[in-house]
Amino acid sequence: MSTNFFRMDGKVAVVTGGGQGIGEAICRRLAGAGAKVGVFDMNADSANRVASDIGGVPLVGDLTKEADLDRVFGEIAAKAGPVDVLVNNAGVASRKGRDVPIWESVREDWEFVLGINVTGLVLCCKAVLPSMIERKYGRIVNIASIAGKEGNPKMAPYSASKAAVIALTKSLSKELVGKGDICVNSVAPAVIQTPILDQLDQSQINMMLSKIPLGRTGKPDEVAALVHFLSSSDCSFTTGFCFDISGGRATY
Repeated sequence: MSTNFFRMDGKVAVVTGGGQGIGEAICRRLAGAGAKVGVFDMNADSANRVASDIGGVPLVGDLTKEADLDRVFGEIAAKAGPVDVLVNNAGVASRKGRDVPIWESVREDWEFVLGINVTGLVLCCKAVLPSMIERKYGRIVNIASIAGKEGNPKMAPYSASKAAVIALTKSLSKELVGKGDICVNSVAPAVIQTPILDQLDQSQINMMLSKIPLGRTGKPDEVAALVHFLSSSDCSFTTGFCFDISGGRATY
């Protein structure tokens, strides 16, 4: 029996929001498994730091701008080759200080969150799918949230965006059936100890923690371990599924 489970030697992966938090942990995990990793982040210093540490490729841009995506995915193709794995990790919880009930929300709250969490994700998928379909191989992992299943109060834009990520994952997985070994899955974490928590009031964080039976936040490395499997060629008979990593919060 092989001992090289979940190895990714020769694979090219791009992780959005790869410069910190869960994204950084995923970059380090995939690089450790042998992948060449494109660290895609809006912050050049963060992208360069992580890429330098793991021997990856720093990719700097705004995933909501198609011109940036054309440039970024062109860079990774030129420096490493076609993308085998896309991890759509980049996301925002809210406009800072705007975790409010729906009736107090404004159009800009929705456009900001949905633009990054949903539209940006779709644009990234569109950037890599033609090559994946042509080569009949690919893995896409979308980072959703338990909020997309249960809905968090005062986080309607975020909750709605993550529900959209789960549904998009299911739709895309079905569209790709018969086009090769291409699997699309999502991951729904509960509260993970990352800088995204800085966008929320402590009372909001405490409310979410109170729902987790294990009584703690998750760790980025724990999410990265699950994403590693879903990014590997070993994940070949699972597609369209949403994997919970919620400390026992999810009961379905």
